[in-house]
Amino acid sequence: MSPTRTARRRLPAAHPLFVAVLAVLPFTAAAQDATTAQKEASTLDAVKVTAARKVENIQDVPVSISTVSGEKLDALASGGTDVRYLSGRVPSLNIESSFGRAFPRFYIRGYGNTDFRLNTSQPVSLVYDDIVQENPILKGFPIFDVEQVEVLRGPQGSLFGRNTPAGVVKFDSVRPSQEFEGYGKVGYGSDNLWNVEAAVGGALSARWSARVSALYQRRDDWVKNTGPGPNDGLEGYDESAVRAQFLYEGDTFEALLGAHKRHLNGTARLFRGNIFKKGSNDFVPGFDENKVSIDGLNHSELDSSGANARLSWDLGNFKLSSITGYETVDTFSVGDIDGTSGPYFTADVPFASETADGIPSHSQWTQELRLESQNEGPLNWQTGLFYFKEDYDVDSVSYDTTNGSKQDGFQRINQTNDAWAVFGGLTFQATDKLELRAGARYTIDKKDLTVKDYWNTGFSPCIAPTLTNPPGIAKCDLAGLLAAQQAAFAAGDAVDPYLSASTKDKKFNWDFSATYAVNDTVNVYGRVATGFRGSSIQSAGAFNEKTVADPETVLSFEAGVKADFWDNRARLNASVYHYRVKDQQLTAVGGSTGNANILLNADKSVGKGFELDLQAYLTDNLLVTLGSGYNHTEIKDADLSVAGCFSCTVTNPLDANGKVLINGNSLPQAPEWTHNMTARWSLPLADGTQLYVFTDWAYRSEVNFFLYQSKEFTGKSLLEGGLRVGYQWNDGDYDVALYGRNITNQIRATGGIDFNNLTGFINEPRLWGVEFKTRF
Repeated sequence: MSPTRTARRRLPAAHPLFVAVLAVLPFTAAAQDATTAQKEASTLDAVKVTAARKVENIQDVPVSISTVSGEKLDALASGGTDVRYLSGRVPSLNIESSFGRAFPRFYIRGYGNTDFRLNTSQPVSLVYDDIVQENPILKGFPIFDVEQVEVLRGPQGSLFGRNTPAGVVKFDSVRPSQEFEGYGKVGYGSDNLWNVEAAVGGALSARWSARVSALYQRRDDWVKNTGPGPNDGLEGYDESAVRAQFLYEGDTFEALLGAHKRHLNGTARLFRGNIFKKGSNDFVPGFDENKVSIDGLNHSELDSSGANARLSWDLGNFKLSSITGYETVDTFSVGDIDGTSGPYFTADVPFASETADGIPSHSQWTQELRLESQNEGPLNWQTGLFYFKEDYDVDSVSYDTTNGSKQDGFQRINQTNDAWAVFGGLTFQATDKLELRAGARYTIDKKDLTVKDYWNTGFSPCIAPTLTNPPGIAKCDLAGLLAAQQAAFAAGDAVDPYLSASTKDKKFNWDFSATYAVNDTVNVYGRVATGFRGSSIQSAGAFNEKTVADPETVLSFEAGVKADFWDNRARLNASVYHYRVKDQQLTAVGGSTGNANILLNADKSVGKGFELDLQAYLTDNLLVTLGSGYNHTEIKDADLSVAGCFSCTVTNPLDANGKVLINGNSLPQAPEWTHNMTARWSLPLADGTQLYVFTDWAYRSEVNFFLYQSKEFTGKSLLEGGLRVGYQWNDGDYDVALYGRNITNQIRATGGIDFNNLTGFINEPRLWGVEFKTRF
């Protein structure tokens, strides 16, 4: 039952840049009036979103929403980076990972989950082409040939449902059409980086059309391993993905059929041992991001695929929709967790740690049926049913680095998750200016976790002292407990108290909102909404006992304004919010108890803040966007404590047992400030040609990596910028550009490992390249 895989080898009030840009805006705007008065001004196109499960103007939807599309998506993706490039690119969104390209963790308004286990859930839901991507590995599917990315902030517990208390990140691929069209893109950059995309589509008949798109990315290792490990270089990868869609358009029936596949082969997240100076979050003297010294394995491989069918029937006054989806993933990732090559059993490296996690078997089925009205009158509604079924195994493996990376431990668990829901929504145009909306959803969510196999020779399993044990079996004897569990199952017992667990949650969620049209271009809105995340289960292992976290619920209040002004040359969306999470699920990761993963419930946590999105044509040839988010989060539980780090400097008080009290701390990976900016300036030349410059910047303030506060594991503020200088001809059908990512080469720790030494991992360094794109 053991896998065999081959290894491939304090916070500023606002950022100065953001303040400076705001200060310049009024003067630039005044200057442009004089220079463009004699010609027709550029205007902003309306943005269509599907936040309410139907196509609407973003200005009419009473939810805080940001979108990313078009040239901005192209620029952000030019460096071959994975989905994490969206982090900070809209207000209040943070994305990080301790698995590299394979397992992104999303946070909206500071609300997320740092759990690194492969059976974890997140309070931010990711929806790709109307199909929820529940497993965290599925959330990393590459972004290519995408029409638009929507980020919906705040609970989306009515129309999108379970595991959406923080919000939804929604991706919509470009649909097939009757028009023959497509594009091709080739980019080459530092470290032999290749970034290739292509798509082609068009009519197959009068009713049928199709579109096929593909992605290929690769990069050589850019980190040299100076240690004795099997990998001479690290951080390289090659990744490919493909998507095929077929669209049938009848008079009253439409069918959109799709399938997709992904393959990733590369190095896992690179952990760097003892990179922090003791007593501070500065890197140690001589730190070099291009070098590391490790002696363990490092490899990551992933294959995923899926298919979906989105059907709709136009029944006159009604529309019936069916959305069916299937997803599966197979992944394995191994890394040198201590991030060093020894010497071990010293103050700097107390012990070696080399582990792997994988999913050898997985399936996810989803089915949604939705009926909606299509009335001309003031009242419209939608109602539906939703079913979710997931079944998968998770492997956890440990190795003895001091004995040639020989495997010394193994565990396989199985988790199933079944959920049913009924939902509905109403929209009522109460007056010419006032629109009211309400939504409701009732969900039943059931999980079962079973340990199928366990053995360990490298560590005594007596680190789990609170397990309930059958007669004659020591509390920490996991192998004995497994045998007792298997005997109980063989005897016909449905659930045993030792290693397995079952949960069943029932929850009613609702939301209510009102939108008032101040005039034709300005709307104000208010919204109150609830959401929930079902219970979570983590199995017992060599380092931790079985833990179960109760479901968490959130109540959120939001108010905002959405305005188009300056003759549709500028657009402003702004919102303020407050939320309270009751029984929030927290994960105590690592700490002095070892490589543990303990689930906890805090009495509550709170968040408050605001978001601002501004877009404006300052001149006909200069488009500027600005975004800002302020997110203050706080854990409120006077008695909640966790194990502190093994060797860092904790700044929180301790309880009587020597554990760290975390009451009043911010949530982990929750920056208080996020700012983003883009600017595009063009110089028209001959007909259909232009030179252009595009720059983008994203800033986040400092973050806590863990639930407690410490000097070393506090991530410094991070500012990353991109630059693109290009030439377009034939009305934009051809584009060639030079680009740079993280052009200031600011290197920061973005996460850490705290159970052994002062280990961390960092952001991507500066990268330069050239890219050519053609449309047809």
